[in-house]
Amino acid sequence: MELLDDPGGTAYRGPLGHDRQSPGQPDRRTVRSRDLIALLDDTEAHGGVRVVVFRSGDSDFFIPHVDLERIAEYTAVAATSGGPDDSSLGTLFRRLSEACPVTIAVLEGRARGAGAELLYSCDMRFASAERALIGQLEVGTGVFPGTGVFPGTGVFPGVGVFPGVGVFPGVGVFPGVGAVQQLVRLAGRGQAMRVILGSENLDAREAERIGVVNKALPEEELISYVERLAERIAGFPEAAVRLAKRRINAAGLPPKKDVQVDAAQFQVLARDPAGAARVGALMRRGLQKRSHAEFEYGVVLREL
Repeated sequence: MELLDDPGGTAYRGPLGHDRQSPGQPDRRTVRSRDLIALLDDTEAHGGVRVVVFRSGDSDFFIPHVDLERIAEYTAVAATSGGPDDSSLGTLFRRLSEACPVTIAVLEGRARGAGAELLYSCDMRFASAERALIGQLEVGTGVFPGTGVFPGTGVFPGVGVFPGVGVFPGVGVFPGVGAVQQLVRLAGRGQAMRVILGSENLDAREAERIGVVNKALPEEELISYVERLAERIAGFPEAAVRLAKRRINAAGLPPKKDVQVDAAQFQVLARDPAGAARVGALMRRGLQKRSHAEFEYGVVLREL
């Protein structure tokens, strides 16, 4: 994590969770949801951090989705972030949306399931016009969005991974980490239906057109644009920035109870036999490995 010192304050920039490892090394990414909690705790306790920028160290993936075999573990870690009613990634991501610093996500590769839901939870999203893809594939998979990434596989080194974040769109489940609530507000009811029920990828230009990302930029302009914006915001009076964010959130964020309802529905569908069968078929095709099934997840769903 690198610190940018500005006249008016400090901006963090990513990536978070940039450990690189080979498939034979012990997995170290099981702590990544804890890293997000630690980051939120630190910015709340010490102040002075005006902007946080999330960027992946893997050019192909921002966050692919959750590890389907470790959902319970991710949920338990997320529960340490709040009270007894906050035992879900959805409520952890809601806390991210309400954090004092302004949060900006930079998308240069694929973000699906909980990876996409992390994007929606940030205050702003900027995407590579050439390479960014966003997908809520849970319904096609047989689950409900709301789970995470792939700790323990060793196949996505350098990804800013937060286990327990986003499930398997298009597999037969239901987005449970905030996609339903956030997409309706970002893109409208009809587009939310298309994205979630269709279980297809959105490229950067289409995501920009419907409001899912703020702006799609050419690759060579993306990082410099985000850095300029982050440093500009970090230089403004802190009280004004925080009050503006708080009032925008009051007008635009979903009620916390609705996020909790969606998380509960995900847990119900995660036990459905039809969804389990589709997940099994995807795993046999190479899901959770750096494979055709991961790179072309939306296409592979049509082949099941």
